[in-house]
Amino acid sequence: MKTLLLIMLAAAAVAFSQSEAKQVKQKQASQAKVLTRAEIDELLSKPDQVLILDVRRPDEIKDIGGFPVYLNIQMDDLEKSLVWIPKGRTIIAVSNHAARAGRAADLLAKNGFKVAGAAGAQNYESDGGKLTRIAPPPPNVNAKKQ
Repeated sequence: MKTLLLIMLAAAAVAFSQSEAKQVKQKQASQAKVLTRAEIDELLSKPDQVLILDVRRPDEIKDIGGFPVYLNIQMDDLEKSLVWIPKGRTIIAVSNHAARAGRAADLLAKNGFKVAGAAGAQNYESDGGKLTRIAPPPPNVNAKKQ
């Protein structure tokens, strides 16, 4: 009897934690469309009409790569930076796998921006897209040591 009670309590605890995790995930889920490589490439073919807004940290952009031209505003600074973002272009929000980008796209859309959707730089590259990597310049071997 005691064993049966313990099994029932354990099953209830597992069911509750799974339900709670699902609710948290649903609260965090973005409403933004996750763009495919083809959709991104189509938007990028009109550079005068699109704005890439990359919400990643600079080290992520350096290590993973990014799009050739973008505006970088980290996710934590996005809401207070809305005044600086042009409203006349369609925005593609970018992060590594589109999760932060989705939240950024939701925030932008809520504030009246025209948002195409969210993109993951690593997803784009794994689907055959080309990212730009910025390499630091080589050290100057001719520089005099002080």
